[in-house]
Amino acid sequence: MTRKTTTTVAAIAAAASLSAVLPTNAADTIPQNQSVRNVVLVHGAFADGSGWKGVYDNLTKRGYRVTIVQNPLTSLADDVAATTRALERQDGPVILVGHSWGGTVITEAGVDAKVAGLVYVSALSPDAGETTAQQYEGFAPASEFVIETTKDGFGYVSPEKFKAGFAHDVSDADAAFMRDAQVPINMSAFGTKLENAAWRTKPSWAVIATEDKAFDQAMLIHMAERINAKITKVSASHALFMTQPKVVADTIDQAAKAVSAKR
Repeated sequence: MTRKTTTTVAAIAAAASLSAVLPTNAADTIPQNQSVRNVVLVHGAFADGSGWKGVYDNLTKRGYRVTIVQNPLTSLADDVAATTRALERQDGPVILVGHSWGGTVITEAGVDAKVAGLVYVSALSPDAGETTAQQYEGFAPASEFVIETTKDGFGYVSPEKFKAGFAHDVSDADAAFMRDAQVPINMSAFGTKLENAAWRTKPSWAVIATEDKAFDQAMLIHMAERINAKITKVSASHALFMTQPKVVADTIDQAAKAVSAKR
């Protein structure tokens, strides 16, 4: 993605989240003795890391050190490697956060010793030995979230279905830009079996968008309950990582404080 595109997507994310990100006052800042002060954010398919701008702004105002991974979306291994590189740059324990496909990535990468807790934002959470695609089995299909695949095996959200399926709670203009600035994912990644499931050994939290059209609600609840995550629900589309930054940031903050209290 070019610098121009990345900057514009960041502007969209900031605009979409303007009403949700309130100024942080002194009472909201994290205490100096809190041990978990690092956050790594992992985006999902069809987007890039600039969509985390609202969450980034909220958390950095509180005093967190936030790093945003730019997944290549070329394979699970490549995305895990990108996340691992980000983790290696941290100076202490980390809350690792993933949106959508990013949940699969943090499930694999989260076994890293620096990861103290996991936050799933309307995200996938396979077990070791499972594929991402298996998570959909037995649940209603997402009829408004339609993926079109190119000849070389990369997937895009259908232009005609993009706003309804991905981000119905942003303006038409912003949804159009997001649609046309999509980052495609190699569809073979959904068929890759995981070697690790970090949620089996790390405490987990989940933020679920109740108007998410990319997943069946029953599927989101099932995944969150299976990993024993502490669940927060919010009225939002699949793009909640952009449109509900305060709710997401609050959950990350709760995870960091909870983990710190036990260290």
